[in-house]
Amino acid sequence: MQRLIRTGQRPLSTQVQRPIYRARCFRLIRFHKRSGAESPTQELGIRNFHINRPQYLGVSSPRAAMATSPTDVGLTKSATFLVLTVGDDASAAQQVRSTLSSLDDLAKNVASRDPSAHLGCTVGIGADAWDKITGARRPAELRPFKAISGTKHQAPSTPGDLLFHIRADRRDLCFEFERQLMDNLGSAVTLVDTTVGFRYFDLRDLLGFVDGTANPIGPAIPQTITVAEQDDQAAAGGTYVVVQKYLHDMGKWRAASTTDQESIVGRTKLDNIELDDAPPGKQKSHKELATIVDADGNEHDIFRDNMPFGSPASGEYGTYFIGYSRNLWVIEKMLERMFVGEPPGLHDRILDFSRAVTGTVFFAPANSLLQSLES
Repeated sequence: MQRLIRTGQRPLSTQVQRPIYRARCFRLIRFHKRSGAESPTQELGIRNFHINRPQYLGVSSPRAAMATSPTDVGLTKSATFLVLTVGDDASAAQQVRSTLSSLDDLAKNVASRDPSAHLGCTVGIGADAWDKITGARRPAELRPFKAISGTKHQAPSTPGDLLFHIRADRRDLCFEFERQLMDNLGSAVTLVDTTVGFRYFDLRDLLGFVDGTANPIGPAIPQTITVAEQDDQAAAGGTYVVVQKYLHDMGKWRAASTTDQESIVGRTKLDNIELDDAPPGKQKSHKELATIVDADGNEHDIFRDNMPFGSPASGEYGTYFIGYSRNLWVIEKMLERMFVGEPPGLHDRILDFSRAVTGTVFFAPANSLLQSLES
């Protein structure tokens, strides 16, 4: 699951700014038409996760800063996904505001140990907490996650007032940032979920497929994730964030043939080459169901920074899905197509092996809003 948009301001997130880098990689270039487009699309087959090629323009050196967009940090080797609820009393909201307004300083302090590790933390605020924390006009599409019930699989809606997407190329920096963050928040918050993710080989998930292939690159990234002022002035510079935690049945998945796995995903497993789309009315692959095209034939991307998590000793294997988009409806439509099916009844077969256990929506506002919370 993966994809991104932009505006003028940087969104809410404490982070070391840097270009997004992709590994030493080879390009598998295929020419094909999507939604009637005549131009070729380029498919990236990632071979190694060694950083050497900038994908986001305009950022020259790493430094600690606040921003919502994942583009300022890029794809890192480690991450912590922290979901919290905020206490009902006024003192809890004030403590949260104070902490959020000073996250830039916290990030700079922790990142100073190793600026090259690209520490970053995107902050998302949920619909139920937006008013009491920010006092600002609510973004137009901000609402709780809509639970989805298909004929076979369900996408649950789970609580969450705050999201901290902490990431770096060093696990210890993620840990230290989280430690100081939680010390600052204290009893004002309650933990809902914490998940530690890692980058797996050449950007693969635990099912063995390259994850994030459909992500936009370069200038297309901010255009995919950032709310534009003309669309929603109150939300300009921010982005919608959806998180879901999926647990995989690895025994069942390994029992499936490679051919069946590739048919389910819609790409080859070894070389990450896109397979042909299914005929109309037939079972679609995950790749097809996760591709959103509007009535005018325009394709709408999102940016995914998913990460594997788990423990072989405890038998836990999973993927933490995190999607950034300028339009919440795009991710909602994608999940509806996956769980209900398109046409209805033909759900995403990857769900036969992967079960969603959480689902929460947040809005990551522009950095300027975060910094103003204490004033």
